[in-house]
Amino acid sequence: MTDTLSTQFQAALTRCGIDLQALQGTDITVRSPIDGSQLAQLAALPAAQMPELMERATQAFKQWRLVPAPLRGELVRLWGEELRRTKADIGHIVSCEVGKIVQEGLGEVQEAVDICEFALGLSRQLYGKTMVSERPGHRIMEQYHPLGLVAVITAFNFPSAVFAWNAAIALVCGNPVIFKPSEKAPLSGLATFKALERAIARFTAQLGKQAPAGLAQIVLGRSDVAEALVDSPQIALVSATGSSRMGRTVGPKVAARFGKRILELGGNNAMVVTPAADLDMAVRAIVFSAVGTAGQRCTTLRRLIVHREVKQALLDKLLPTYRSLPIGNPLQSGTLVGPLIDKASFDAMQNSLAQALQDGGQLLTGGQRQLQQEFPKGFYVTPAIVDMPAQTAIVRHETFAPLLYMLTYEELEQAIALNNDVPQGLSSCIFSNDLREVEAFLGAAGSDCGMANVNIGPSGAEIGGAFGGEKETGGDRESGSDAWKQYMRRTTNTINFSRELPLAQGIQFG
Repeated sequence: MTDTLSTQFQAALTRCGIDLQALQGTDITVRSPIDGSQLAQLAALPAAQMPELMERATQAFKQWRLVPAPLRGELVRLWGEELRRTKADIGHIVSCEVGKIVQEGLGEVQEAVDICEFALGLSRQLYGKTMVSERPGHRIMEQYHPLGLVAVITAFNFPSAVFAWNAAIALVCGNPVIFKPSEKAPLSGLATFKALERAIARFTAQLGKQAPAGLAQIVLGRSDVAEALVDSPQIALVSATGSSRMGRTVGPKVAARFGKRILELGGNNAMVVTPAADLDMAVRAIVFSAVGTAGQRCTTLRRLIVHREVKQALLDKLLPTYRSLPIGNPLQSGTLVGPLIDKASFDAMQNSLAQALQDGGQLLTGGQRQLQQEFPKGFYVTPAIVDMPAQTAIVRHETFAPLLYMLTYEELEQAIALNNDVPQGLSSCIFSNDLREVEAFLGAAGSDCGMANVNIGPSGAEIGGAFGGEKETGGDRESGSDAWKQYMRRTTNTINFSRELPLAQGIQFG
């Protein structure tokens, strides 16, 4: 980074309460994908210290679970205030550390603010049910109680929002939180966590000793630290975001000890464009969904399934737009496509491109490295579109880069089959103004993804809806709707207020 940008970055860290001197070590080297420059060298927490950290959280749980939920909501409200106050700084850190353009960095922090507002309202709506009993003088009800320790393990691409999605809900549900950010983006996670620490300090000052020590903790480290959280029977719920490969390791380990998990894994998201689509709207959605965050979202558009009748008309609009996309430093105004996170991501994209062409694909645009002279250690690339003759193995594989495969269909049933014929099942969408096509796509025989949209792209989910997908995406949900139930334990209570003891199912005993 230039001296000016480095000064701005350091100032943002300071305003967020991050002291790099206190965190200094040799275990984790943090680099900016903008130019490959070193942002920090951090010490990792030794895995041997994890039991002590988890014991602090266990003691905190004993106190926090007894705090009334609306008071727990007040803590999250204060966290939202702190996030608002430092939104610009956290967004700047995200842009420097992850490579997101400024608008996307700010948008991610806004997601964290939004989930705090959602969780505040939720703190007064942790509802159970009352059911009719078959026995006279009896009542059945369900209650939700705090679950226990929640571990949140995040990926590099959403280092602020995903932690907040989980932590805000976990806290109002009465659970302590242990946060392990990606070693590729620990500073963004730290900035978000520091806002929570300030909120806890304000909460304690206002209400006394309601917020126990160990309620929220952050651990910097690599896979050994994550494994300690995954393996520990003290951790009631592991929320882990990453690749399907990672999920295949985490899921069975948590299941083996009968723990709960929320897995947010791979996505291979498709858009179906029908003859009844508004093509101008579709182009705008394609561009944002396929190239935003340089294609490094789990909800990135990766497959474009277009009816043969409108394929050329769509390409006539889409290709000029793609070829005019401003690629460059994400901190500069006007940039729409920033860098890939590192060389490994660039190499993965190139390998996928080569395989797609070998499978008979035609490169329509993009795929070349850019700005190599200006940023020799930054990996910028022109977003690529490949016209594929069929949905080959490489198309069914998630490549975390701005690589869009185009497929052609004749009948809607064929398009839906293509949409579903991948291992992942996160997000999907259809562009059509035909009600019958829309309902078919959304129905039981339609998209098999956890999210199915109409006339918007597959990315840009709001926090009010449950977020997650099926198949290799993990099958779990976080953020809005009733995802809060995963952070609680449910009890069914049968209450006999009569003077008799009738048995269920009419059983006579003795």
